[in-house]
Amino acid sequence: MKYIMSLFCLSIAFVQFGCSKNDTETIGTNAAVSAKIFNLPYGSDPKQQFDIYLPANRSSSTTKLMIMIHGGGWTLGDKTDFTDYIVTLQNMLPDYAVVNINYRLASGIYNRFPTQENDIKTAIDFIYANRGTYHYSDKFVLLGASAGAHLALLQAYKYNSPVKAKAVVDFFGPTDMVQMYNNPAPFAPRDSIASVMGATPAVNPALYSSSSPINYVNAQSPPTIILQGGADILVQPTQSSTLRDKLTLNAVINQYVFYPTENHGWVGANLSDSFDKIKAFLTANVQ
Repeated sequence: MKYIMSLFCLSIAFVQFGCSKNDTETIGTNAAVSAKIFNLPYGSDPKQQFDIYLPANRSSSTTKLMIMIHGGGWTLGDKTDFTDYIVTLQNMLPDYAVVNINYRLASGIYNRFPTQENDIKTAIDFIYANRGTYHYSDKFVLLGASAGAHLALLQAYKYNSPVKAKAVVDFFGPTDMVQMYNNPAPFAPRDSIASVMGATPAVNPALYSSSSPINYVNAQSPPTIILQGGADILVQPTQSSTLRDKLTLNAVINQYVFYPTENHGWVGANLSDSFDKIKAFLTANVQ
């Protein structure tokens, strides 16, 4: 599993890259047909883009939105990492539109955290502002894997504006950045965390605190499903179990799905099981 798991011109059902802004707006206006639009910009940087997959007969009042955020340790990865799972999600959740986001990646002294957090917030602001154009509702669900799950959790718990997430799907996301540094997994050494953050927790404790989703959990936090492998070499399983415990303490609806022998991602029967559990969780908790 890749860290889990076009702008097309309008034809009868799908669209191809090379369209103008007006073409894109026409695509969005025609809610009767399905559409794929690739590389829509939400900022000026080439990485500030997203893909959107729109179902036929969508509605601004009833069509929910799944927002996907890729992983890669905040330094690697691309929205294409999730491409293979889009059709599965569309078949599993036919009443959802799907957005797949890219964001700027940390590299040396450039784009250190919270650049990635800020990009996700900016993207969601844009996606929310354009919901009328593309005909989906304000019922947003966030799904992320690894670093993308960290960004999804941070957005879901920290921000209520422009829209509060209805639920969040967390595939083995970091939840406590201080513990990520102090209790590193075998293949996520302290210096890699400090490089992304630009400092150690001792030097900049405020940044580590503000970048930790677990610090924003409260009784109003959205329902959360957490999926974690017991043999994860990049994110300690305690990152997920501690989040589960805090959600439970605050009476937040949550489900913890633990695969004892899985690493940082899985395929086959356990991945199918994950999708089944996600579908059931969202069906029960996102109305």
